[in-house]
Amino acid sequence: MRKSLFALAVIAAALAAPAAQAQNKQIKSVGITLGSLGNPFFVSLAKGAEAKVKQYSPNAKVNALSADYDLNKQFSQIDGFIASGADMILVNAVDAKAIEPAVQKAKKAGIVVVGVDVAANGADATVQTNNVQAGELACQYIVEKLGGKGNVIIQNGPQVSAVIDRVNGCKTVLKKSPDIKILSDDQDAKGSREGGLNVMQNHLTRFPKIDAVFAINDPQAIGTDLAAKQLNRKNIVITSVDGAPDIETALKSDTQVQASASQDPYMIAQKAVEIGLDIMNGKKPANPMTLLPSTLITRTNVKDYKGWQAPR
Repeated sequence: MRKSLFALAVIAAALAAPAAQAQNKQIKSVGITLGSLGNPFFVSLAKGAEAKVKQYSPNAKVNALSADYDLNKQFSQIDGFIASGADMILVNAVDAKAIEPAVQKAKKAGIVVVGVDVAANGADATVQTNNVQAGELACQYIVEKLGGKGNVIIQNGPQVSAVIDRVNGCKTVLKKSPDIKILSDDQDAKGSREGGLNVMQNHLTRFPKIDAVFAINDPQAIGTDLAAKQLNRKNIVITSVDGAPDIETALKSDTQVQASASQDPYMIAQKAVEIGLDIMNGKKPANPMTLLPSTLITRTNVKDYKGWQAPR
């Protein structure tokens, strides 16, 4: 009797083993395609992803590539990840809608795809900053600094979901103050310092009185400040989103940059890998969109800010 019970137990264990193994997949290879590795945000994101992957699987391969905001290049990179047998792809979509065929191709190959920083149509999940909240924080600061009255520019950027959300958050706040006039909200400063400089130069030439500028990211804010210096325009409140190393310097020095709603790219990537591994093992998140909160960095609290380059 005991022998037969033992035999049954052995058979049951053998039958259960494949199921247990199926629920315990390990990461072997991760491909990461990002907007630009010339941007410290994406460098930190890549580092965060690699650290998390190695925590789970020390011998896993991690390949982080710069798409340079080129959709065709991003398609080719995803094709390369598929060919190399990646089991997870983190994608910072150059174009949320247009990237979908590449995402679907990866998923058909059995690869888990997680969007990072911006949405990617068809992805299994997305992890990003709460960009609506970030825009609200940065523009609420403007409202308070101006006492609810003045001429404000919303300096727009590439129309990815993160930028659209930031602008929408900003507008929601500014509309609550009827004495604030939005002079412009549709100029794309390309997400760069040079773009911010060029767009701000045009705005300063066009508008004799500008009280504040909300730039959709820190590089644009730095460019905006440079333009104001060049044209000797003062008393402009400049805010943005990112909490990048350059903005830490700007907040500690003689600039008109006053605040930035911070992101944590390292944590975005860590969360994305964590969720991706769960999905690999059959555990889908209750909500495919994970939003991480933003905090406002100002001249007052920047000394206490642990930025992107802080040791982890």
